[in-house]
Amino acid sequence: MTATATVGVLALQGDFQEHCTALQGLGASVVEVRRSDQLDGIDALIIPGGESTSMAKLMDAYAMRVPLRAFASSGRPVWGTCAGLILLASRLAEDRPEPLGLMDIAVRRNGFGRQVDSFETELDIAGVPGDAVHAVFIRAPLILDTGPDVQTLASLEDGTAVVVRQGHLLASAFHPELTGDARMHRYFLDMLPVGTAP
Repeated sequence: MTATATVGVLALQGDFQEHCTALQGLGASVVEVRRSDQLDGIDALIIPGGESTSMAKLMDAYAMRVPLRAFASSGRPVWGTCAGLILLASRLAEDRPEPLGLMDIAVRRNGFGRQVDSFETELDIAGVPGDAVHAVFIRAPLILDTGPDVQTLASLEDGTAVVVRQGHLLASAFHPELTGDARMHRYFLDMLPVGTAP
């Protein structure tokens, strides 16, 4: 492994640039991933928010679905935010898009409502030190169910899980890259093997 982490951000569609900025601010080397061969040189991967159907179509157009599954199977950390959470799921309430089937979670797209139903709240997230994290939910997916190996790191007041982890896989229903608070990105980097995280 390299002395400093190289983190890829899937850059097919969505708000990948904001993730890159947050990671660079923490000292990580960042690669905008648009081809499957770029997965070989990175230590971790973020699948950003955006439009999950468009992302899935582009993944298939660029033949990235199988390489992405192989990357996750290698044990390297993967974090999906908003649309990325949808793509990590093993089960969707809708019949499209086809998710990657990596995390043992069931998800409903836009489960909190449409754009006008977007909201912000404060979250206490297990493993993230300091005050509550300000979380921005925009057409956010709803986690309907989690498997026995999935740990809930944060929930809304009604008990709805919004940050979950399954081993080296992390998923959040909100957009941590939009607030200028990089503590969730720090948490993700700390999932890397000792000696690689910046």
